[in-house]
Amino acid sequence: MNLWSSLGPLVGGLGLFLLGMGMMTDGLKLVAGPALHNILSQSTRTRWHALGTGVLVTALVQSSTAVGVAAIGFVNAGLLGLAPAVWVVFGANVGSTMTGWIVALVGLKFGMEALALPLVGLGALMRLSGEHQRRGALGTALAGFGLLFLGIGLLQQAFVGLAGQISLPQGTDALSVLAQLGIGLMMTVLMQSSSAAMTITLTAAQSGLIGPQGAAAVVIGANIGSAVTTALAGIGATPNARRTAAAHVLFNLLTGAVALLLLPWLVDALSAAREALSLPPDPATKLALFHTTFNLLGVLLMWPLADRLTHWLLQRFRAREEDEAQPRFLDDNVLAVPTLALDALEQEIARLGKLCVHQAGAVLKVATPEALASGQTVLSQLDAAVERFVERMGRSALTPASTERLAELLRILRYYETCAEQLRVSAPLVPPGAADPRLPDAHQRFVSTATFLLAEHGRVVPGPRPALDLLPMEAAYQHLKATVLAAAAAGHVPLADMEASLERYSAMRRALQQAVKAHTRQQTLHRA
Repeated sequence: MNLWSSLGPLVGGLGLFLLGMGMMTDGLKLVAGPALHNILSQSTRTRWHALGTGVLVTALVQSSTAVGVAAIGFVNAGLLGLAPAVWVVFGANVGSTMTGWIVALVGLKFGMEALALPLVGLGALMRLSGEHQRRGALGTALAGFGLLFLGIGLLQQAFVGLAGQISLPQGTDALSVLAQLGIGLMMTVLMQSSSAAMTITLTAAQSGLIGPQGAAAVVIGANIGSAVTTALAGIGATPNARRTAAAHVLFNLLTGAVALLLLPWLVDALSAAREALSLPPDPATKLALFHTTFNLLGVLLMWPLADRLTHWLLQRFRAREEDEAQPRFLDDNVLAVPTLALDALEQEIARLGKLCVHQAGAVLKVATPEALASGQTVLSQLDAAVERFVERMGRSALTPASTERLAELLRILRYYETCAEQLRVSAPLVPPGAADPRLPDAHQRFVSTATFLLAEHGRVVPGPRPALDLLPMEAAYQHLKATVLAAAAAGHVPLADMEASLERYSAMRRALQQAVKAHTRQQTLHRA
């Protein structure tokens, strides 16, 4: 078999593996979306819980990226502190080693092609018959699982053909080890998948293209490469996303550096451990054991450093937090999990509502024109960012329940948008004149009831709370309107000033009504 005829199965096998891994992960994320939400929110009470949750969930959904994104989503939503999120990410690193065990103990040991094709067919049938349902998502995962093993089979064939035609760096000198690291890193960066790089390395080692120690160095490089992809994902993300990504990068770099320093001794020690555990003697199993061991070693190294790391991360990436116009919760990384994307959207809309309430308070207090203009700019920019995020959400991946929730969130968003529009019209909110002594009193009564309503809107209380009462504000508005009309009729206020003043008061009244409607909907949605 010549070189070119071997490259076809190599490229095709890699493509099938990546396609299968992507389909399997996407399907499992959709199937496990609500469960992922519940597990991560309830199982991170201690460091051990967070670590175990990261390991378990990653092993189940076969995507450390999905688990990391979920952790970021919960930190952004205020449901998870940064410290437990960091341990979820560390656990996800350990859980990601499950892919290597699947490939080593199943994919490279048995002729899975015969089982893979029925899985692809069954998965496709389930997907076609259960589109937009969990059955369809499970079908996608099954089809992906089948394609994954078809890809592994092609990779095996390709590497058997290439065994006598190409050679990979085999030495243990510094230059050779550096080259091996570079191979692993570049494979992960180019394919955006450490699992794919790991699979290629296991298959190459099993076929004799590279020795155990060289393959172990490639695995370390692939692990470091996954930190590069994480760092890229953190660019332009929310501060919490960048903190979590930084924790992942530091973990992988520290783990990789220590594993590299201990490489010769670690490989020898694991050979003895493999025999003690009665594991198969092949290179792929040894590499899977190596991958798991040095990630566990990384957890042990980070254990005494985690608190200081968390404290240090909390002091970083604060610049964007000071810019209110930038989203705090919206992050493209969470778009991969619709449930988390909706959580982030709900939190950002709630923040937009708080900014609307703050702007209303500034109008009532007759803030400076510059302050009012700045507040309006913040509202406009943040609203535009929210709308762009909604446009990027994949509607086809939403379940009927998620679609209904999105519709409700869009309704709330529209209420706050109308509130912001009316606030722009309502400024400056000052009495039309002081010739009638009744005007300042009526104005102050309206401002007082409106201010009280805004305070109630922003008050945080546990459990369900009654709807906000608009009646006092409405009574004060009607009294103010009648007073302005009477003053104009008596000649105390010019008609043009009367019209402009009533328009501003009416706009403020409508802004408050929209804010109360949004608040009521938010309460209902939260209880649901």
